[in-house]
Amino acid sequence: QVHLVESGGGLAQAGGSLRLSCVASGGSFSTYIMGWFRQAAGKEREPVAAINWSGDSTGYVASVKGRASISVDNAKNTVYLQMKSLKPEDTAVYYCAARKGMFGTAWHVPTDYDYWGQGTQVTVSS
Repeated sequence: QVHLVESGGGLAQAGGSLRLSCVASGGSFSTYIMGWFRQAAGKEREPVAAINWSGDSTGYVASVKGRASISVDNAKNTVYLQMKSLKPEDTAVYYCAARKGMFGTAWHVPTDYDYWGQGTQVTVSS
């Protein structure tokens, strides 16, 4: 059974940066797409970024392009989301997700993901 554990959330200042980590276990991830999603209070879950396990395909939602960087460390079975120039509107619970398949234009669809972590809270103060 695939298990995803996020860490790295917390309180940050606007303009600051943070790095979220997602450790994956229980599967052979070479054919997986790994995604980061977020959900602010009272809002729907939205995509942030995704990457294939080889790390050569990535996708970013427009609101974080240029401020976020997703990467994967195969040896550690860990996916990272580095964010800079944080804004108060980045405040949300951030979730790591995984699904099998080829990286494509539908990377941003949360219902296509089969496995989810428990989430990590990110709060950005102004």
